[in-house]
Amino acid sequence: VLDSQYGTYVWPCAVVLAQYLWAHRRSLPGKRVLEIGAGVSLPGVVAARCGARVILSDSEELPRCLQSCRSSCLVNRLPDVPVLGLTWGRVSPELLSLAPIDIILGSDVFFDPKDFEDILTTIYFLLEKNPHAQFWTTYQVRSADWSMEALLYKWKLKSTHVPLHSFGADKEHLASSSLPGRHTIEMMIISLAQSEGT
Repeated sequence: VLDSQYGTYVWPCAVVLAQYLWAHRRSLPGKRVLEIGAGVSLPGVVAARCGARVILSDSEELPRCLQSCRSSCLVNRLPDVPVLGLTWGRVSPELLSLAPIDIILGSDVFFDPKDFEDILTTIYFLLEKNPHAQFWTTYQVRSADWSMEALLYKWKLKSTHVPLHSFGADKEHLASSSLPGRHTIEMMIISLAQSEGT
């Protein structure tokens, strides 16, 4: 997909997250997976093709992105994968009625700092409801000034850095892009921070 609008382009972060899923494909069958900000849905599609029970989501305010999710499912012979409109930071009936999940996926959702807290609010809500779940996310380093540490602390979340070389994603062809600019990709796993004594 060559349209470089947010949700209709396969960004390098999606390719790196898909590589992580592929590297862990043997653990995916039967896992309940939700991809947020899915757009073209490469990570979610890979998870579904590896046997996970996947739900794709993007903002309810972005019908073109939701259609992109549906199109990716059809092209990849996954017509039964549900697509939901979930807007970050908004507690909607769709969010409240989600079935239990094991893994949340998000590739390049940390794009605009004004959205960081809404994203982490949603992630916190999902992890509180599913305390053993994890949020697997890849992001492009766009500014040394952008940090989520204070927000992670505020929402009682912890992050674990995942080195790209540990799953074979440090190759130039995986994390590169024809778009101008620097494309340093990082991965982390976010989970609930354990309280003292537990």
